[in-house]
Amino acid sequence: MQNEKLRAHIEGCRRNESKSQRWIFERYYRLMFGVCLRYISDKDAVQDVVQEGFLKVFTNIEGYTFKGSFEGWMRRIMVNTSIDAIRRRKATGLVLGGEKSFDDVVDEGEFPSHDEDEVSYTVHDVQNAMAELSPMYRAVFNLYVFDNMTHNEISNHLGINVGTSKSNLAKARRNLRKILIKNKAENV
Repeated sequence: MQNEKLRAHIEGCRRNESKSQRWIFERYYRLMFGVCLRYISDKDAVQDVVQEGFLKVFTNIEGYTFKGSFEGWMRRIMVNTSIDAIRRRKATGLVLGGEKSFDDVVDEGEFPSHDEDEVSYTVHDVQNAMAELSPMYRAVFNLYVFDNMTHNEISNHLGINVGTSKSNLAKARRNLRKILIKNKAENV
């Protein structure tokens, strides 16, 4: 029943029916906001990216072939829209983050040594820590960890070299661990 309703609204969107567009938007907004929030920490910017993503969804809805999940298709559009926003910010100099190659990074050990086996982190702890990462580190981390992309794919997606992708992932992991430890220590 739910799949039939979704299919009817997708068909309505293809006919440019605002009622169907509203239904899709309201049904998936929160989920897609969460997807974009993994890449961009500023909630106002996330709202803009989600709006832009939904425009792309509705403009390109003919490209959805009912093979695979609609949610997955939309998620890919939202991730790409988030990455495009990061690229635009990078092009205007708003994104900070090293562009050194992986070989240029001094190996300081990936993580600080603490007795972390006894420490547990909630999803909220990790989300807060990820929000503190630079946009480029957060993007590479998300693409690698959550979207299972290879460094070659990330390199092509973000317009960076493979070494930079590897470097940014290592730095993101190291920084994430440091932020989690710092935040946990502050809350004890």
